[in-house]
Amino acid sequence: MATLILTAVGTAIGGPIGGAIGAFLGQQADSTIFGGGSFEGTRLKELSVTTSSYGQPIPRHFGRMRVAGTIIWSTELLETSSKQGGGKGRPSTKTYSYSASFAVALSSTPIDRIGRIWADGDLLRGAGGDLKVGGTMRTYNGAGNNLVDPLIAADKGMAAPAFRDCAYIVFEDLQLGEFGNRIPALTFEIFSTNDQAVSLGDLVPQSSTVSGEVILANASGFSDEGGAVGSSLTAIDRVFPLTCVSTSEGLSFSSTTALPRNIPELPEQLSTQDSESADERFKRRGETVNREPWALRYYDEGRDYQPGVQRALGLRPEGRETVLDLPAAMSSNGARQLANANAHRARWLDEKVIWRIGELDPLIGPGSVVRLPSASGYWLVKSWEWFDRGIELSLERIAPELGAATASDAGTANTPLDIPIPATTLQAVEVPPSDTSTLANPVMLAAVSADTPGWRGASLFIEQGDALLPIGTAPASRAVAGLLTQSLDPSPCKLIEGNAFIEIGLTSDDLTFANTDVTGMAMGENRLLIGGEVIQFLEAVALGSGRWRLSGLLRGRAGTEDAAQAPHAIGTVGILLDEDLVALDPALVPSSSSTRIAAIGIGDSDPVLASLQNVGLSRRPPMPIWPRSNVLPDGSLELCWTRRARGQWRWDEAGEVPLVEEQELYLVGYGPTDAPYIAWPTASARLILSPGEQAEMLANHGFGELWVRQTGTYSQSNALRLLTLS
Repeated sequence: MATLILTAVGTAIGGPIGGAIGAFLGQQADSTIFGGGSFEGTRLKELSVTTSSYGQPIPRHFGRMRVAGTIIWSTELLETSSKQGGGKGRPSTKTYSYSASFAVALSSTPIDRIGRIWADGDLLRGAGGDLKVGGTMRTYNGAGNNLVDPLIAADKGMAAPAFRDCAYIVFEDLQLGEFGNRIPALTFEIFSTNDQAVSLGDLVPQSSTVSGEVILANASGFSDEGGAVGSSLTAIDRVFPLTCVSTSEGLSFSSTTALPRNIPELPEQLSTQDSESADERFKRRGETVNREPWALRYYDEGRDYQPGVQRALGLRPEGRETVLDLPAAMSSNGARQLANANAHRARWLDEKVIWRIGELDPLIGPGSVVRLPSASGYWLVKSWEWFDRGIELSLERIAPELGAATASDAGTANTPLDIPIPATTLQAVEVPPSDTSTLANPVMLAAVSADTPGWRGASLFIEQGDALLPIGTAPASRAVAGLLTQSLDPSPCKLIEGNAFIEIGLTSDDLTFANTDVTGMAMGENRLLIGGEVIQFLEAVALGSGRWRLSGLLRGRAGTEDAAQAPHAIGTVGILLDEDLVALDPALVPSSSSTRIAAIGIGDSDPVLASLQNVGLSRRPPMPIWPRSNVLPDGSLELCWTRRARGQWRWDEAGEVPLVEEQELYLVGYGPTDAPYIAWPTASARLILSPGEQAEMLANHGFGELWVRQTGTYSQSNALRLLTLS
């Protein structure tokens, strides 16, 4: 007697093939091994996460899957402290960050590469291979010649294992600040060499080469969590019906639903005496208990491999529904197609026949597909037995092909966005002080930003020779900065210019400006640094693609009227002066034209460098205003002006501002501002020229302009024109 082998092959496969063949020959498969109850198959895990339990088996993974892992090595948490702020008159803040280095075993079968990585449900690594936090990652694909990881070797020395034949990943100095300063719960998307399909030859490499041709339809990945191979084959057989026979090459698997090209037809029956009638033979379908699998659970690719359920079409059976768990990754359409096909096959499961013939074709045996002369469809040879009245074949009908596939939907899932980490953009500027608290030190700001919202901040450095010395960090809140897309004309800087506007293109489409009113302007809102000029604006209108039009301009703010007297060309940098800018510590960053700072973010392969702009602007006194002249009764010329002070821009009481320099001192000159013919220092905002001095100036130098500068503690202001002497 010869019998078709369908199940219970896993434990035998563990031994020699010859022993497996001898053990299975002459035995009939026990159909009850496929079990019963409401759940069948290997239970799916609800996205289990990384563990470090001793004795836990490392699963085999095929195709592409989302898997957890087992931590196989780690260091203690590494604490790093950094000091920010400080300096004269300002407090400093000391912050701590933590990192860890560890290795995670992923699969006991080789893999080709790593895709996305999730940490606590958020993306730690995107599809493009970008880590979302600081640290480095190395992948070992599980080959037999893997070298020892250098970091593990540095920790373990000569006892460091190479973990050969095990695919694993090593994180070095992974920053843990976003995960509560602990190693997060990790899951990994892994890809094998063939990440589009899974074959039985991969799952059962001890079987014959024919098994490698059996592809699990619609499945792009499969997980074997360990144990007997038969447990995995049991779940597979329920969804992908298998034919297993013993051959001289070992156990050979084939798909029951994949019909061969040439299907032989059996001869007519010898006799039906002592056997059931034809009506009884062909009308037994549906007489047994309904065994239709009604639902299929799987890992849904459309929902980041979260478990999904697809139900077969048709009425729900009475009682508890049967749910079949299959640890395979597939699409919702593929899972629905398999669920429908499974239910369709179950409706034909009990149509069987005994066929008696006189001679058996040597090519026909258990597992062969045949046709009958008196019945439609195709039949699977389950077993044959030699009797004195002929050879009796036990046949089972193969379900006819199912109709067109039914579309399905994976449903919605709250999956994290995979935003690539962009490169950092950097500008370093010196700006006028906004109050009197920082007058002794230069006010320098770094505008650190990026062109997409996936930016995670950057570390800041100052360039000293060939070295980069740390000076702080830039948070993930990006500065609003861009370039002028139209030139900006000069301005008299007297009134709000309602018809004037600025067009600027920002570094990112999601960065925005806001509107304000006159009161908001008076409170210092909507300040924009363009070149060396501070401008305020009332209205902001988005033009699309990151371009904005700013109107209602108040020019030359904070004593920058001189910069407003020249046009700003297309491409001039514009920076919104708000809380997203990073203050640079003057104790670490000198106010010098040779100063260059650097930023290094997660997405930067090289440091991003920027030279300091507007050097000296914060400690330069503002130009005096309101020039006046009077001719006294004796013919003397009285020159007067009004001083201004650094950090005093609002003039709340409309009176004279306080003196913020070490002393009140001015320089009045006659002639060119860079090389005057004659100059007079004065300690008050008033100078009197006698008639004789005026006549001598005209005689020696001719017509010329009189001007005044305020001399501050650190530099002189720009010159204010008083009058032209003629």
